Amino acid sequence: MGLNARLLPGHHLRLLEGAAQLVPAMVRAIDRAQRLVHVETYIFHFANAALAVAQALERAAQRGVTVRLVVDAVGTPRLPPGWAQRFDAAGVQWRMYRPLGWLGLAIPSRWRRLHRKLCVVDGVLGFCGGINLIDDCDDVVLGRLPQPRLDFALQVSGPVVAEMLEQMEQLWWRMQAVRSVAERDLRRAWEALREGVPWLDEVLRAAPPAPPEGMRWPEARGAAAALLWRDNLRHRHAIERAYLKAIGSARQQVIIANAYFIPGRRLRRALIQAVRRGVRVQLLIQGKYERFLQYHAPRPVHQALLAAGVEIHEYAPSALHAKVAVVDDRWATVGSSNLDPISLLLAREANVVTTDRGFATALRRRLEHLLRTRGQALDLATLRRRPWHEKARDALAFAVMRAVLFLTGHRY
Repeated sequence: MGLNARLLPGHHLRLLEGAAQLVPAMVRAIDRAQRLVHVETYIFHFANAALAVAQALERAAQRGVTVRLVVDAVGTPRLPPGWAQRFDAAGVQWRMYRPLGWLGLAIPSRWRRLHRKLCVVDGVLGFCGGINLIDDCDDVVLGRLPQPRLDFALQVSGPVVAEMLEQMEQLWWRMQAVRSVAERDLRRAWEALREGVPWLDEVLRAAPPAPPEGMRWPEARGAAAALLWRDNLRHRHAIERAYLKAIGSARQQVIIANAYFIPGRRLRRALIQAVRRGVRVQLLIQGKYERFLQYHAPRPVHQALLAAGVEIHEYAPSALHAKVAVVDDRWATVGSSNLDPISLLLAREANVVTTDRGFATALRRRLEHLLRTRGQALDLATLRRRPWHEKARDALAFAVMRAVLFLTGHRY
C-alpha cells in the first residue's frame, strides 16, 4: 500500500469536524489522563476556544501527569509570556520546533516545518488531523472569519495510537539531544537519546487496560487503520504513495478535500488516468485568497485537471483547511498533509488511513453534501477568459514555487 505502517484491525474511529468538536474531546481526554499527555501542533493560539486545551494541559501537569507540548516556531512564533510562565510553574514541558533565528526563513533548511497535529493520552487514545489549536472563526491571515473554518480530525483508539506516541516521543528526545549539542553538552545529548526508548516502553507497558473511572474510552470496533507519517529521513513519500495507490485502484469515485492543492506530476497523472477509466473525481479546495503563491500557483494545475474532466469546487462560505479523501467507499484518510509541495516534500506530517467501509461512506456523504451546498464549481472556460495579468500572476507564482523547491533539492 505504500504505507510506512501495516493496516491493523481493532480501531474505533470517530470523525471530528472543526475545533468545536475537537477541543471538547481533547479536554475530556486530558482531564482524565493518568500518566502522559503529548501534544504536537503547528498553531497554538492562546485565545478563545483553544484556551480550554491550554488550561487542561496545565491542570494535568499540576496533578502529576507528564505533559509534553511541541509547537512549530513558524506557526506559533512564541508562547505568550504569561502562559509560558504558567506552563513552567505547573510543570508542562514545552518546546519550539526549529526556531528561526535572526535570518528567519531566508535559509532553505528552515522551510522544513512541523505541520503534524497530534495528541496522545496515556498511550491509549489519540487525535490526528488537520485542525490547529485555534478557534474555528479565527485565522492568522484572514482575521475573523464570517463562518467557522472547515476542517477535520480523528479521535482514535487502537494499535495506531502506540505508533503515534512512538513518533512523537522520538521527535521529543531528538529535539532534546539537538538542544544539548547546541549547548555543547554532548554527554547530556547522548543521555537524551538513550533515555527516550526506555521511557516510551514504560509508558506503553503501563497504559491502563481499562478506562479510568468516570470515563469511557472509545471501544475498538474492528476498523482496520494505519498511521502514515512524512519525515525528512526514511519516510519521505509514504503519504503521497498511499494516495497514488488508492487513486490508481479507484473504479467509481474519488473525493478529495484539500486546502492547498498543488499536486505534483505523479498525482496529476493519477487523477487524470482515473477520469479516463470512468472514475468521477471531485475536488473541494480553498477558495479564499490567503497568500500569493498559494492562490495563484495552483491555477495552471486546475486548468489541466478541468480540461481532463476533473470536477473542482471552491469552498465558498469560509476558509477551508481540511486534508481528507475518500476512494470508492473503501479507503479514506484524515490528517495534516496537504497535496502541495510543502507538505509532500518538506514538512513533518501525519495521516491516518482506514479501509473501514462504514467510516469511508460517512465521510463521503459529508463531503458530497459540502460539494452540493457549499462549493462553487470552477469553470474551465471562465479560467481561460481571465485577463492576461491574472494569467501572468499564475505563471509567475508557479515558476517561483518550482524555483523555491529547486533550492531545497526537490523537483515538482
